[in-house]
Amino acid sequence: MIQPLPVEILFGIYLGVLTGMFPALVSWGLGFIFKYVTGVSIPAFGVVVLALALAGINGGLLALNDPAVVQSGYRVVVALIVVLMLSLYAHAKGDAMGASVPKRLSWRKLRDRTLSSDVVEFVGSRGEVRIEVVGEVIDMEGYPPLSPDTRSEIKDGEWRLPADLPISELEARFADRLRTELDLADISVTIDELGRATVIAAPPLSGVSKRVPDGKRAVSVEALVPTGLARGDEVAVIAGETEVKGTIIAAKSSVKRAEPVAADGGTTGSVASPPTTAPTTTGGDGRITVAVDRSTVSALLGVSRPKVVVTARGTRREFELISMLRRAGKRFRTMTVRSSGELTGGAIGGANVREAYDVAVLAIKRPDGWLVAPRGGAELRAGDELFVVGKRAALDAFEEVLA
Repeated sequence: MIQPLPVEILFGIYLGVLTGMFPALVSWGLGFIFKYVTGVSIPAFGVVVLALALAGINGGLLALNDPAVVQSGYRVVVALIVVLMLSLYAHAKGDAMGASVPKRLSWRKLRDRTLSSDVVEFVGSRGEVRIEVVGEVIDMEGYPPLSPDTRSEIKDGEWRLPADLPISELEARFADRLRTELDLADISVTIDELGRATVIAAPPLSGVSKRVPDGKRAVSVEALVPTGLARGDEVAVIAGETEVKGTIIAAKSSVKRAEPVAADGGTTGSVASPPTTAPTTTGGDGRITVAVDRSTVSALLGVSRPKVVVTARGTRREFELISMLRRAGKRFRTMTVRSSGELTGGAIGGANVREAYDVAVLAIKRPDGWLVAPRGGAELRAGDELFVVGKRAALDAFEEVLA
């Protein structure tokens, strides 16, 4: 029986949703697969024809069950419009997803995800993230349990790291920092996208002795400790006419805060801050432990209040270059030329690498030696290890071509 027009339109929408779900699902799947595999989108006309055919089958089955379903022309027209809208929308979403999903999905690429922007804090122009240790710090199997003090230091410490790093790099840096500052024997760290860390750690198995290099001896002296001294710094300990050079392996210092001013203009007395241990000293009177040559140990034993001078370690220009490239959005990556790669056997210039892929090949490592700054005529051979610089997306695309 024919119903009023508003009722017929509602029936048409219901019929279109009911018969259009399956065509929409098929349209999404075909759009995703074609775009992901071939990089080509299915024409909209083909989607329309396929959706109408599938909807016609569904509608025919419904009409066999209840002939009144298709008695009204309004109902059928509205249903067809709904089916087409659902199918075209699903196809567009599948096409977009096929274009965005990486062609070669690996665990390394999954771990290269970065932090959520909600947890990034900007200090000047630099983004930082505060790593929060959640849950209990777990004891590592096969090692003695951690001490309560060490657990508290890990759990309640103020841990801040650069926010523009991949999560895998953040985990490595956080683990290295905990291992260095707390002298842990072993550690495993997992960080999620919100900067929350789960830590499994083992306590120190020894103290200073394992940090003393072979052939060296550790000597502790009390001195006026410079501000910012850290483990690994090179220093010169001067006692009278004797100067001994060594490497800091432990340090602590204490500095008196300024005397608070009382209400009557006087002072309330100085307050000494608690000792600060490595990695960074606050300056003032303290004690340092230095790794020195065996022959110079006797020169420092029994010395009272020597002078400590920090020596320069020089500037690593390669690190400055890497920093500049990173600020420009560039990254380094090593890639191996596979025998099945598209460019294998061709020349760098012939493949037009710089213009076609927006990357630069800095060097090629081969069994017979290195080829630095290769020219356009350099051949890409199977097994060559390339050192390439470029943006992350360009490096991904170039690596797929080589493989």
